[in-house]
Amino acid sequence: MATFTTRDDVQIYFKDWGPRDGEPVVFSHGWPLSSDSWESQMFFLAAHGYRVIAHDRRGHGRSSQPWDGNDMDHYADDLAQLLKHLDIRGAALFGFSTGGGEVARYIGRHGTARVKKAGLISAVPPLMLKTADNPGGLPLEVFDGLREGSIKDRSQLYKDIASGPFFGFNREGATPSQGMIDSFWMQGMWGGHKSTYDSIAAFSATDFREDLAKFDVPTLIVHGDDDQIVPIDAAGRASAALVKDSKLIVYPGAPHGLTDTHKDKLNQDLLDFLKS
Repeated sequence: MATFTTRDDVQIYFKDWGPRDGEPVVFSHGWPLSSDSWESQMFFLAAHGYRVIAHDRRGHGRSSQPWDGNDMDHYADDLAQLLKHLDIRGAALFGFSTGGGEVARYIGRHGTARVKKAGLISAVPPLMLKTADNPGGLPLEVFDGLREGSIKDRSQLYKDIASGPFFGFNREGATPSQGMIDSFWMQGMWGGHKSTYDSIAAFSATDFREDLAKFDVPTLIVHGDDDQIVPIDAAGRASAALVKDSKLIVYPGAPHGLTDTHKDKLNQDLLDFLKS
């Protein structure tokens, strides 16, 4: 497997597909998933001549499962080390859900010297948690419920999320895909129990508003207006208001997991954005 080791001795797995001389596109995945969740976009863009790279976040997928360091600062620093390891320059960084937070914190901590464009797809910024100065966020009880479910029976938790709100399969008239449900569950169960548990706080309570203010590259923001996991008003629309030179595309009726449910549209939108 292709791996590198971080400064704090965590082994990170990554995929590197497509022509090596293609323009680089780097993907950061959501919780509790792995780089496999981006495979439709990676296959499509690699077939169009791009070099596509995605890693399994620390504690997820095939990467090491450290007891500590499961937070956005470490996630962003791991991403920075991946780009340095591969000597990637002029990259487009795309982050889905928690991965959108990783991309935001990367730019906030490391700038855009290696970055040409950015994308936030169903992403958690600016701040998911409801606070005094973020009244549109979700109450703490929502995330405490995820933590409780993770401790009680995380396998069932992942099945419930995937068969319900993540892909919108709980909506009237929806046709559930057992394949999508099984893939979500499998990727989640590959992750470390402690790592994925800690990540709930990382994606819900991290404030990315100052990070978004540092974006200085063209940024694509894609969000479904029926996202039951990361509501669009508190996330996609709020980020679009904070990021200079951003373009917001709203997918009517789309759920959180639109990288699968709306993959053909998303693939084309990503390609159009990369070519623009």
